[in-house]
Amino acid sequence: MNVTDLTQRPPRSPRLKLGGYVILPRMLDKGRAEVAGKAGEYHFACPLDQRFLSFTGLQASDILDLLKAGKSDTEVVAWIREHTKLTEPEIMLWSEFQIRRSPSDVESREYYNESIKKLAPNRDDLTTWFDLLDLDDYVSFGGAA
Repeated sequence: MNVTDLTQRPPRSPRLKLGGYVILPRMLDKGRAEVAGKAGEYHFACPLDQRFLSFTGLQASDILDLLKAGKSDTEVVAWIREHTKLTEPEIMLWSEFQIRRSPSDVESREYYNESIKKLAPNRDDLTTWFDLLDLDDYVSFGGAA
């Protein structure tokens, strides 16, 4: 079984794609870590994972069951394809939107800006939620912002 120890390193970037889907590789890392009791500060089925689940119409419990059964990334993608009827263009458009998604209301912009200030006060090149997640993962494991 591919176990990810998220007490030692972060999950894969939300930007990475699996089966065309962003977020999915990260979600699988968090699920495997949860199954192994090695999730650390990470949470499977968090709001980011819920974006994937909502788009696909899948349940977090079903994905977790696949991971408990030791399914590989390839096997999980095959299962997803069997249980969704999404087309490649739909998946591509959704993934591109997620990659470019940035804070869209006052409350989320304030949270985003405060988080960036704490992690990397001198950075002005960060604009998307994925930028923040990648930075947070990097800094959380000793990287210099």
